[in-house]
Amino acid sequence: MKDLQDWAAVQKLHKQKKNVTEIARTLGISRTTVYKLIEVKQEPVYRRTDYPCKVRPYAEQIIEWRTNLEFDFNGTRIYRELKKLGYTSSISPVYRFLSRVDENKGVLSKKVTVRFETPVGDQAQFDWAEYQIWVGGRKRTVYCFSIILAACRKKAVCFSMKSDAYAIHEAIQELFEDLGGVTLELLIDNPKALVIENNPRNEEEIEYNPKALLLAKHLGTELNACHCYWPKTKGKVEKPFSYIEEQFVKGNRFKSMEELNIKGKVFVNDWCKEVHTTTRRIPNEFYEKEEKGALQPLPRERFGIKKQLKKRIISYDSFISVSTNKYSLPVKYAGKHVMYRLVYGFRIEVYTMDMEHIITFEEDNGKHGTYSKDEHYADIKVVSRSIPQIRRDFSGIFKNGQKYLDAAGRKFDQPTHHARKILQLLDLYDANHLDKILAYGLEHDILDIKSIKNLIKEKGYEIIHGQENMALAEAASTQLDGLTRSCDYYENTREGIDL
Repeated sequence: MKDLQDWAAVQKLHKQKKNVTEIARTLGISRTTVYKLIEVKQEPVYRRTDYPCKVRPYAEQIIEWRTNLEFDFNGTRIYRELKKLGYTSSISPVYRFLSRVDENKGVLSKKVTVRFETPVGDQAQFDWAEYQIWVGGRKRTVYCFSIILAACRKKAVCFSMKSDAYAIHEAIQELFEDLGGVTLELLIDNPKALVIENNPRNEEEIEYNPKALLLAKHLGTELNACHCYWPKTKGKVEKPFSYIEEQFVKGNRFKSMEELNIKGKVFVNDWCKEVHTTTRRIPNEFYEKEEKGALQPLPRERFGIKKQLKKRIISYDSFISVSTNKYSLPVKYAGKHVMYRLVYGFRIEVYTMDMEHIITFEEDNGKHGTYSKDEHYADIKVVSRSIPQIRRDFSGIFKNGQKYLDAAGRKFDQPTHHARKILQLLDLYDANHLDKILAYGLEHDILDIKSIKNLIKEKGYEIIHGQENMALAEAASTQLDGLTRSCDYYENTREGIDL
């Protein structure tokens, strides 16, 4: 356009008989340009310079990468792949070409999606991610299972050392329990533990794992497998994993897997107290007000638990053996049959033969270890078999203890035998009550253990006056036909253990 305007001006001044120097000075252009424009007799025509498109040789490949769901590459990835093919220009032409591909002359792109918000109680989305986490002093591969309620965005997580079928099925049940109910639909990925075949290129139904279908029936939900290689279908549960890694996993160390699970659940629950960027609502409040009441009730028991249980006999020193290690249980289970199962590759759950839960503890990584807790033996009053120790214990516990030992020493060949049996009665009676019995026995020359037991049974209430001692009298009249628990129990179970 500039050349056309200059040509018209030069031609006009030239017709006015202006010389070249005056024309150049008037228009502010060089004399050489004036000469060239005077020689042009016809009006110049504007022609746009046509520059070749740098990405045109790769057009078909770019379209394939952009529109095929198998790839779905973004602009940066396409630029990297083009450089491998010999592309030498910048990334800007790539983005300009992609914008034309996406517009496609008014035809909707294959990537176009519509955000779909499910009604409350309809859908939950389940998935997991793999992290490297410091647990127990070393970095381990840990799997984070997560469920999110699609409507309110409330989330629940648990961590596992395994990602096999047992762990996946267990996690689904645990997370639904954390959420307080079950949704009508569970949106899942396509692992073999849940889906056997899901081919989007044919018209066949999705083939689910039979055990997964039984689990869904047990929970009262329906499985819905998302499209293969299309994570946007379950984008609600995909996005939180990066946040969990950045805000919780990185920089933290945990003493045990149980500590990791406890702190992880607290972290996610605190996160659910913040406003969600999409719904603009607080997930926990949304859940309490609207979604909690729309969830289906939880089943009474876990699915498949009985098939995972293994039988064990508890030793008489009250230990269960699992994978070469021994763990203590409350002494009331000593000598009894129990069942146990290993969950998530680290958690040991112990049950009675009637499926009553006894205890849960974490498996130790070592071999041939023995792990006990003092509270498991609290029901046993262990009495020493050492004669000097019996004397010290007896005189230290009872005010009349030394008097009894002196009197029994004059009457019996083995006074500590009777003293030890009396100490064993502390499993049933208060020390102050037994001390009054001893005082009565010393006064009436009743010192042997059999006579003392009969004395408690027949005259215990008379000897020990007061409302507070009614329990002793009633227990003596109903329980003591001998003893509720034979004192031989201790010799059988704790033989040779001294205090």
